[in-house]
Amino acid sequence: MQQEPIPSTANQDLSQESMEENDSDFLLTPEQEAAMMTTYGADTEDPRFELPDPDNPPDSDATAKSSLDSDRHPQMGDKAKSDKTAFHNNYVGYMDLFADKQTVMKYLDAHQGWFRRCAHPFKADPIGTTGYAMGVGQVGAMGFQVDARVGLDLLPPDENSTYRIVTIPIPNQPPQGYEVDFQAEMRLEEKTVDLQAGSASGGTAIMTSIEWDLDIVVSLQFPPFILRLSQDILQKTGDGVLGFVVKRVSKSLTAKVQDDFHRTHAIKVPKQIKLRR
Repeated sequence: MQQEPIPSTANQDLSQESMEENDSDFLLTPEQEAAMMTTYGADTEDPRFELPDPDNPPDSDATAKSSLDSDRHPQMGDKAKSDKTAFHNNYVGYMDLFADKQTVMKYLDAHQGWFRRCAHPFKADPIGTTGYAMGVGQVGAMGFQVDARVGLDLLPPDENSTYRIVTIPIPNQPPQGYEVDFQAEMRLEEKTVDLQAGSASGGTAIMTSIEWDLDIVVSLQFPPFILRLSQDILQKTGDGVLGFVVKRVSKSLTAKVQDDFHRTHAIKVPKQIKLRR
């Protein structure tokens, strides 16, 4: 599936790398981090993002004022500790399968047979009968990283043959310092394609086009050293990394599902037919 263009230098820079078979980590290189700093600036002069210097402790008046503020507004300290920074990405994708809609739906419904093998190199551990704990490896930048996992529930199609994937908790997983809200919708449309162009056989065939969109929000609790960065660079770097992860995982999964479908159904796609993926 191909992502709609997003006017973000972060997404453009990060998406240049190709997906490797055994590459399931998403850590920015020093060169990519330098590009981020150049693009967004590295202003850390805002005192809210400064760490205390152990060799130069704050003066007693400032300490007393801070203590007084906390006494007057006890909720302020708790809020600062619990606040998370939210990052968002919207992804629009497409995939064509050279078969009728019912055949495609039968395949999609039997995801226990294809989801885990097509998810490789990413891990997908079953949760119940329709869910999976999807792990994409280490994700991070600027010296901060998390072992990213999300619980996904592959819901059965509704009366309009629309499929949805939503977030579910991963059983027995301790708090990870981040939260994921994953909402995806996939729509199927059966089409007739002309085989005459460049073909001696002529005639028509049936193809099913799939369009889907994903809206994902990831909220992260950062350690103090990350909060030294300006809010602008923190937000844009996080959005860029999230877009990078979504694009690479989606493209990898889409290509493998498309290949797996045609292989398991012994379908040979005519050379003149260009399938989207």
